[in-house]
Amino acid sequence: MKGRTAFQKLAAVPHIVWTVMFIVAPMLFVLYFALTDADGRFSFANITSLSQYTNVFILSIAFALIATVICLLIGYPLAYYMAQQKGRTQKLLMVLLMLPMWCNLLIRTYALMTLLDNGGLLNSLLDSLGLGKITIVGTDFGVILGMIYDFLPYMVLPIFTAMTKLDKQYIEAAHDLGCSHLQTMTRVVIPLTLSGVVSGVTMVFVPSISTFYISQKLGAGKIDLVGDTIERLFQNPSTYNVGAVISLVMMILIIISVQVMNRFTDDEKRVMP
Repeated sequence: MKGRTAFQKLAAVPHIVWTVMFIVAPMLFVLYFALTDADGRFSFANITSLSQYTNVFILSIAFALIATVICLLIGYPLAYYMAQQKGRTQKLLMVLLMLPMWCNLLIRTYALMTLLDNGGLLNSLLDSLGLGKITIVGTDFGVILGMIYDFLPYMVLPIFTAMTKLDKQYIEAAHDLGCSHLQTMTRVVIPLTLSGVVSGVTMVFVPSISTFYISQKLGAGKIDLVGDTIERLFQNPSTYNVGAVISLVMMILIIISVQVMNRFTDDEKRVMP
């Protein structure tokens, strides 16, 4: 391999500058405030105070895991069905999947809150049918439902991409060797699309565990997740440093998730023919 040319080095400059300014520098600022007190002196007090937020971390991880699992259970069959379609049908399904993503997440979440609120369209319809109203906004179910609604496409798309790259000859060979449809799915399709599953799980889990707007609107302020805690702590100068250390923990969790995703992806590339 020859060294990079001057043009290649020059072309990399904007990316390097962007990375330093908007990724590395903010992370260093978070690290600084996490390890200092309000007077700027080095301190581990912020780290020791994390024990006060154990329940918040547990609740956030639990919600994110539940949302991720449900998205996987819904998204994998949907991606498989989309991959089996051809032409206009596949394009139509893709448009329907992507259509909500054309709107901002805040708008989608607010619209969902409007539909599910006590005076929303769903409860108005149920009330008119004499079935009574159901409470969704302000409950755990409402927050998890919002996560699923907002992040489901991020699960479907990488799995769908992995399935479209799957060589159909493997499936034909499995059927020729006597595998049933279930055996073909569990022994051929799922192992060969594992990279898409891992990517989808990561892309849903990471924003789910760090979200705050969904829990604010669909939780009606009754459910406090990590994102809500960080936002609240950053609004008060006296607790700014504690918010920074919680943000640091979140960054570590995200980095670990990305590394796990890369590990699975690299492993699959090594075993693929």
